[in-house]
Order: sequence, then C-alpha cells, then structure tokens
Amino acid sequence: MNEEKRDHATLDHEPPPGAESTGTWNDISYTATANWLVLRKKEKPSAEIFSVSYVAGSGDLDRPVTFVFNGGPGASSAYLHVGVVGPQRVDFPADGTLPRMPPRLVANDESWLAFTDLVFVDPVGTGFSRIIERDGEKEGDEKKKGAGADGESDPKEYFGYKRDLESLSEFIGRWLSSHGRWGSPVFIAGESYGGYRVGRLVRILQETSGIGLNGAILISPALEFGGLASRDYDVLEWVDRLPTMAGAAAHHGRSRAFGTDAPLDEVRRETEAFATSDYAEFLTRGASMPAAERDRVLSRVADLIGLPVELVNRAEGRISINVFARELLRDERKVVGLYDATITATDPFPDREPFGGPDPTLAGIAPAYTTAINRLLRSEIGVETDREYALLSYEVNQDWKDDDKRHFFAPPVGATDDFRYGMALNPHVKAFITHGQFDLVTPYYASDRLRNLMRLEPAIADRITVRHFGGGHMFYAWEASRKAFTSAISEFVADATRPPAL
Repeated sequence: MNEEKRDHATLDHEPPPGAESTGTWNDISYTATANWLVLRKKEKPSAEIFSVSYVAGSGDLDRPVTFVFNGGPGASSAYLHVGVVGPQRVDFPADGTLPRMPPRLVANDESWLAFTDLVFVDPVGTGFSRIIERDGEKEGDEKKKGAGADGESDPKEYFGYKRDLESLSEFIGRWLSSHGRWGSPVFIAGESYGGYRVGRLVRILQETSGIGLNGAILISPALEFGGLASRDYDVLEWVDRLPTMAGAAAHHGRSRAFGTDAPLDEVRRETEAFATSDYAEFLTRGASMPAAERDRVLSRVADLIGLPVELVNRAEGRISINVFARELLRDERKVVGLYDATITATDPFPDREPFGGPDPTLAGIAPAYTTAINRLLRSEIGVETDREYALLSYEVNQDWKDDDKRHFFAPPVGATDDFRYGMALNPHVKAFITHGQFDLVTPYYASDRLRNLMRLEPAIADRITVRHFGGGHMFYAWEASRKAFTSAISEFVADATRPPAL
C-alpha cells in the first residue's frame, strides 16, 4: 500500500458496529446505545472509547445528563454501571457480600435514570476501549514501540494523567454535540481514581473545553496521591486510615477502647480526635517523645484497632492496611477486605508470609461484575464483538505515568487544587463528595481533612456536600447505603438544576 492509500485507510478507520435497544424502567421508556467514538491525533485515528448511554424517550433535550466513569486507573465503568447507577444491577446480598455465581441482573430501583440521562464511559484501555495501532506499530515491532521523533508512535500515550483527561474532555464535548445536548444540565460522576478525574475535570471542562457544569459527584475519591503510600517518614496516610481501622475493629467486636455497644459514629469521632492530636504528635516527633508518652499512645492505638500491643509497638504505631487486614481476625483464620473491612474471607495460607491469598472485596467480586456486564452488553443490548471486556486492566494500571512534563522533584499532581479552582470559576456548580466508612484504600477521613484545608469562602463551602455511608469502597453494594445514596444524589441533582430564586 502506498503512503496516500495508507493515510486514507487510517483516516477512514471504522470501529466495531455499535448496538441499540429499548427498555422501560419504572414507567420511563429509554434507549440504550452502545458504541465506539474514535479519537484522532493529527487527523489520524489514535484510540476508540466505548460507552453506553441511556436516554429517556421523552425527547427532553433539557433533561440532565451525567457522564460516569470509574478509576483504577485501568477500571472500566462497569462497577458503577451495574452496581448502582444503571437501570439494571448485580443482585448482591443486602450486606454487600459476594453473590452466588452466576450473578443475577435485576431491575435497579435506585437507578439514577429517574432524574438524569446516563453515559457510562470506559477510558482507553478499559472495557471495550482500545488504542488503535497504525501500520508499522503492530505487536512485535519492537523498533517502533516507543515514542518516535514524530511524537505519534507511543502505543500507551493515553495511560497518563494529562492525556487521559484530554480524551475524556473530548469525548464529553463530542457526545453533547452528536446528541444535540448542549442545552442540558451536565454532571460528572467518578469513583476512586475516577473521583480524581472528576476533581480535575471540574476545572478542565469549564476552562479548556467550554463545557459548563452543574454538578460533580466524587465517589470514594483519591484526591491526592501522597496519602495512598505508606512510609515511615510521612504522617498523613497513617492519620487518615486510623478512624477506618478503629471502625472496622469495633464492627468485628475487636475494639478494646470501646464497649461492644458503642455507636460506630462515636468510635470514629473519638478516633479522629485522637488521630489528629496525640497520634499525629507521636508520628511527627518519633524518638524525641518521652518513653512514657510513647507507650501511652501506642497502647491507645492498639486498643482502638484491636491488634496486640506488641505488634503495634514493633511497627512503631504504623500499621499498614495489608497488615491490619491479615492480623485483625488471624485467630479465626480470616482476613478482612481492603475495600470493605466488614467483609471477611478464609486465609488460604495462614502459615505463609507475606499474605498470599486474594482480597475478597476486589478479586472476589471481579467475576460477578465481569459476568453481569458481559451479559448486559452482549445479550441484552446486543453488542457483537470478539473483544474481551477488560473490567480492570492491571496492564493499564502498571503503565500509568505522569505525562505532564514537570520537574523531577515536583510531586504528583493532585486533584484538590483543580477542584478548588473549578468551584471558584463557576459560582453555581455544586459538588458531592462521598465515601464508604469501612474503605481502607481511600479512607473517608482523607477527604474530610482535605475539605477542611481548602480555605473555602463560605459561599463556595455551601455548594459542597460531604456525606459518607455504611460499607466500603463500593458502599452501594449494601442495600441500605445504595438506597440512601441514590436518594441523596436525587436531591443533589434537583438542587443543582433548580432555577435561582428571583
């Protein structure tokens, strides 16, 4: 093929065929559309983003529309799609534990379709979304795997902070254009690293893409990355996780600091006060703290989180989430989930160090979500493709990079500054920040602490709702939390779209 023909072929790249179906949810008729949108770089196709949209049949072009994505990075939108937001969901037991296989898909009484149209977006490398390999960049051509002189040949260019956000911004703008929805109130919702995406998009969509926002929903967000790593020389990650550990210990009846009937809100409140006072001082002062004070603090930590004093002393009061999950119920040969510490599983290798078993709240639920989303897309909506649906791509996660070209000593870019900027940019946009109270991975207190450090002017502070629910990272697996969460978001959307009082 000569150069002219090759360029024409790549320019005319055709993604797989999409699919469309209709349905009714609680008397709302809707059209479900699954398809791929081709992203281009220098007029050449570079990637395909897969999405599923649910649009009410009323034809109301002023109806709110919410763009939904998960995190990882490397996670598809399936967790929110069939977990809480879409018209069908995985039928989890009421306490959020793993359902029997194969999982049932049931009508979701708590779907957000009641008050907004929905667009579930799978970022590049997740779900059915893929990078497009051009001629000369096929697998096995090692010479052209890296970025070349033309800057076009990096096969993983979308696996980075900046390019990822640019692709999502482009997708949202083009979806609004192709559906004639620039007059609709726009919301964005993201979970975990998706919450980080939302925090930054609050600024980027408005400032760079010209997309006005009505609301941003941050679900179990990781707003700053510094607190996600556990090190001997930092303080904040230990402070942020202690209230969650104390709550989990109390839930399992292992707290020695509180009676068995102590309300969990009281446990968390008192632990938060201790974590930000005596515990923070201990973590900061280290060996300079007098021995009697050190012993008192370490003993208190052990009593709060239900672990032996000897173990806490040996760790200098710094108990990682992996150690906590393994040790809290070791005498019962059980481990607790990292993403929901109320859920337990048998330790298959109790004599081995380090822990060699699965996390019941990530690896354990993957088959349920994978089965459910494949059934929904292939059997009910009618998507026909040989592609494997990547629920959670560890390859994308491992290849993720900082592509913002900053100095080596600059820390990773957090989302909090962009979030504050975006909230100040638009005096009407509202935000909803939420966590599960038993999530050890992105603990609720991290967002509470950041919220208190944002130096918000009162009028902006009034536009931010912070509310947490029982459960873990995907707290909506709990029936009670799912109902309460949807009710709260319904009120939030109504408030964010209500005309101003005259």
